[in-house]
Amino acid sequence: MVFGTFVLNGFTFANWLSRIPTIRDELSLRERDLGLIILVGSLGSVLSLPLAGRVLARIGARSTVLTAAGLAVVGLGVAMTGVGTGLPLLLTGGLFITTMGIGGWDVAMNLAGSRAEQALGRSIMPAFHGGFSIGTVLGAGLGALAIRAGVGVPLHVMTVVAIAFLAVVFLTRGFLPDSPAPVDDGAAQPGPPASFARVWLEPRTLMVGLVVLAAALTEGAANDWLALAVVDGFEVPNDVGATGLTIFLVGMTAMRFAGTWLLDRFGRVAVLRLCTGLAIVGLGVFCLVPSMPVALAGAVLWGMGAALGFPVGMSAASDDPMKAAARLSVVATIGYTAFLVGPGVLGLLADHVGTRNALLAILVPLVIGLLVIPAARPPQPVEQNDPPSAPTAEPAGRRVAGHEDGR
Repeated sequence: MVFGTFVLNGFTFANWLSRIPTIRDELSLRERDLGLIILVGSLGSVLSLPLAGRVLARIGARSTVLTAAGLAVVGLGVAMTGVGTGLPLLLTGGLFITTMGIGGWDVAMNLAGSRAEQALGRSIMPAFHGGFSIGTVLGAGLGALAIRAGVGVPLHVMTVVAIAFLAVVFLTRGFLPDSPAPVDDGAAQPGPPASFARVWLEPRTLMVGLVVLAAALTEGAANDWLALAVVDGFEVPNDVGATGLTIFLVGMTAMRFAGTWLLDRFGRVAVLRLCTGLAIVGLGVFCLVPSMPVALAGAVLWGMGAALGFPVGMSAASDDPMKAAARLSVVATIGYTAFLVGPGVLGLLADHVGTRNALLAILVPLVIGLLVIPAARPPQPVEQNDPPSAPTAEPAGRRVAGHEDGR
């Protein structure tokens, strides 16, 4: 049931993303205007991230998912009204509401996933994130088919969202009952405010945050701009652009399902270096090669490179169970902000240099992230005060509680 909720979250989000080129054309938006719309609209998720924790504490995971999914439906309704009436301001406001709902939905379903993981006593969170990626692939693929069939954006998006919401209502009935004690195990929290401030000054935590920032920006930029870059860069129809996004998401999904084996076999540092290298090569090929088939092959490598940085960074932040909550909050804030705000900034740059050229700017944080990857290495067990059972269940559950996608 939780797995299905992850799938539907990615599916809903990707259907919207696949129609960005069409929306741009129908509203006659420049890249600068579209970038501002995405930037302002994305702030809804940034605001919902800290609020979701309080809502979860009050009404539980199931009710939070339902409330947040309903908010996303309302927001997309407003946004699609803006598309249908040709009002960019209404589209922006609708996206702000939508991303608030998507963000809250993401946090709540991850909490439900962590409870399922703890109940089973084994690590299954990678499979949940793989489910989100499957949802994005299906959503982008359906978007390409809708474009090819000539289905209007409002009809396509609202039909998908309505069906997804009904499925969420059904699936959340299978969530485990809320059990406040294990979830808020820092409920006494005598020191979180002070420790949170101190953690922002920890060099290792900030370096792990840089790794996550690079991965999140790499993924978020592809979600928002890859389809448009294919359309404009190779002068192809919008459905081909949506197909390009689908190809990227397939690469990312495959790497997420392979990630658990790779991490167990080779360790964090080697896997992160591999992923960052793939992202750098894939992004360079996509942006610089004049042949579209070769560029799309680069998009596959780009997707594979973007797959594991965020979850591995969350795991690295949670190595010390005693400080996991504070460190995770810092790293998640850095990554989530980059995921949502970065693509909007790239849109402003694309207005001057073109979409494909603007995407090359992502190489800068990728190279910086590559240099600080050793910070993600698990620390040596110098202190022996932590209980041995804590690192297994808690980091996995908390690792994703602050993230959308896994992305």
